[in-house]
Amino acid sequence: MNYDIADMNTAFADIASTGATAVRTLGFNEVTTPDGVAYYQSWNGSTPTINFGANGLENFDNVVAAAKAHGLRLIITLTNNWSDYGGMDVYVNQLLGQGSPHDYFYTNATVIAAYKNYVKTFVGRYSNEPGILAWELANEPRCLGSTSASSGTCTVSTISTWAAELSAFIKSIDTNHLVAIGDEGFFNDPGNPIYVYQGSLGIDFDANLNIDTLDFGTFHLYPESWGEADSPGSFGSQWIDDHATAMMASNKPVIMEEFGVTIANQNDTYSGWYSTVLSTGLTGDLIWSVFSSCKDCVH
Repeated sequence: MNYDIADMNTAFADIASTGATAVRTLGFNEVTTPDGVAYYQSWNGSTPTINFGANGLENFDNVVAAAKAHGLRLIITLTNNWSDYGGMDVYVNQLLGQGSPHDYFYTNATVIAAYKNYVKTFVGRYSNEPGILAWELANEPRCLGSTSASSGTCTVSTISTWAAELSAFIKSIDTNHLVAIGDEGFFNDPGNPIYVYQGSLGIDFDANLNIDTLDFGTFHLYPESWGEADSPGSFGSQWIDDHATAMMASNKPVIMEEFGVTIANQNDTYSGWYSTVLSTGLTGDLIWSVFSSCKDCVH
């Protein structure tokens, strides 16, 4: 979360030199003990304070300006399912007590109100900013987060209901930008033997695409961590094809915004996936993440 403007310009110049036109980046960093790096909201017990200073939203003003200077538009994610840079569990734990179920982020009225307050401030600040392409509700929302704390009641309808409410809330603040969930694109087919197709993680990609206040769909692709290490290449191509099919059925854009494998023939695997992206007519793809010659990286 380095906030050196020269580093920002170096990173965005490197990205633009590849021919990229959009960058997905973080619009959040929740902290309970500010330590001098850039953060956007700090918590003192159950009281959150949004940071408008030079290492807060003024810093993000510089991010937007640097991206625009290099012809790039931003897709901004507003919180994280995981503990990196704070995320959902900070809201839940600070407001409801340590160890509270992760999925209360989607259902508890106090937590939802706190998140809406942050979203209103952040989104409202940039509602007329042409350098922003889209908002994402969260990075990889699931029923479970970095801990195993769960209410045991979270289902696909839990997150779909939350996504409908929060996307409509953003639209009430900002009519100029696109909105997506930022999810991994899991399907909801309980009889499928592959767990990322079963709906058990809380995401129903097809149902979410049909939410009126969501403008496009997102999906990620990590076969090895999903238990598909034996044939990640073919699994990935099918995964892309299935999302392209959903795209056509919904008549909404769909992008692959993260992917990765660690196998020896990584380049061949990626080439195959890119070929599938092109042949299926998928709207586009992003990568995670870009490591520049700057001190930190831009996602």
